[in-house]
Amino acid sequence: MARAAVGLSRPAFADRANISIATLSDFELGKRVPYDRTLRDIRGAFEVLGVTFLVSDALGHGVRYRVT
Repeated sequence: MARAAVGLSRPAFADRANISIATLSDFELGKRVPYDRTLRDIRGAFEVLGVTFLVSDALGHGVRYRVT
C-alpha cells in the first residue's frame, strides 16, 4: 500500500531501499519475512518519501502519505 502511495515501481523502490527486487517481491507477496535490517531499510526509504507508519490497533495496520 505504501509503495502504491509513492507511485514507485518495484524496481525503483528496491533501488531506493537498497534491497533486491526479489527480496521486495517476496516480502510483498508474503513468501517470506524480511530480516530486521531489511525492514529498517524499507521503512527508512518510505519515510524519506513522506510515508508515516501508523500504530497497529484493532483495525489493523496503516500508513499515511504526506503529499509534498
